[in-house]
Amino acid sequence: MAKFLDGQSRKAVAATLLYYRELGIFDLYRREVPEGVSFGQAIAREELAAMVESAAEAPGAAPLAGAADGVQLAQTLADKPAALRVIREDIGDCTRCKLSQGRTNIVFGVGDPHARILFVGEGPGADEDAQGEPFVGRAGQLLNNMISAMGIRREDVYIGNVVKCRPPQNRAPERDECETCGPFLMRQISVVRPEIIVALGATAAKFLLGASDSMANLRGRIYDFHPIVSHSAPERDPDFTTKLVVTYHPAYLLRDPRQKKETWADLQKVMQYLGMPLPKRKAERNPEGNPED
Repeated sequence: MAKFLDGQSRKAVAATLLYYRELGIFDLYRREVPEGVSFGQAIAREELAAMVESAAEAPGAAPLAGAADGVQLAQTLADKPAALRVIREDIGDCTRCKLSQGRTNIVFGVGDPHARILFVGEGPGADEDAQGEPFVGRAGQLLNNMISAMGIRREDVYIGNVVKCRPPQNRAPERDECETCGPFLMRQISVVRPEIIVALGATAAKFLLGASDSMANLRGRIYDFHPIVSHSAPERDPDFTTKLVVTYHPAYLLRDPRQKKETWADLQKVMQYLGMPLPKRKAERNPEGNPED
C-alpha cells in the first residue's frame, strides 16, 4: 500500500532536499522508514548518530559500544565533553543570523557535562560577550549565589543560553534568532541529559516549552520536557525525557529583588525533585547565601 506523507513530513522532506542542494548534492536514493518510526524521528536519529560518530572520532574520545541506532549510541556515549566539542565545532564562526554582526565571542556553554541540573538563560550580555562564558556579570554572580544556596557549586551544573551571540543593547532575542540558534541548545541538552532543566526567564521558558504565556502562569509546576533533536523536522527526542522548571532570570531579580522569594521557592522544587536536602530555616542559616535574603 502506498504511504503518503503528512504536511509536517512534506515540509521536512523539502527542507532536507534544499539543504542537500545547497551542499551541491543532487543524486539521492530512497530508503524505507522503519515500521513504527515517524519520518521526523528517523531524521533525528540519523542526525544524532552522525553527531555521536563524529564525537567518537574526536581526539581523546573513549571507544563506543556498537548499537542499533543513533539514540542507542548516544546512551552508550562515554565521552560527553567530546560530543559537546562536536556541537561547538558545528557552530563554527557562525553567521547564520544577524546577531553574529555585533558579537565579540560565541558563548557556547559551561559546566559539568554530566550535570543533574542544566540552567538555560536567553542570551549573553556584555560581560559574557567579552569573556565567552555565560553568566559572568552581575546576573551571573547572583546565579552563583542561587546555586550555592542549593548546596552545590557552579561547577556541578551546566549553564547555557538559547542564543549564543549577544543581542544589541541586551534586548531579548527575536523569534527567528531563537529558531536559528536554539537547535544547538537542544543538542547540548541531549548530550548532557540532565535530570531537570531550570529555564531562567520568559524567553528561555517560552522557547523550550513552545508556549506563549506569562511568567505567572508558566511558573509553579514541573514540566515533562523532550528536546527537539532534528534541524529538519520539529520532532522531539523520543528516547529522552527530562523535567523542566521555570523561574525568573537573575537580571530581572536585580531589577526587582521582591521576586527573589518566589525564585527561591522554584529552586526548592528542583531540590525536592532531585532529593537534595533542603537548607535550614531562615533563622538557622547564613542569610548571605540565600537568594531570598
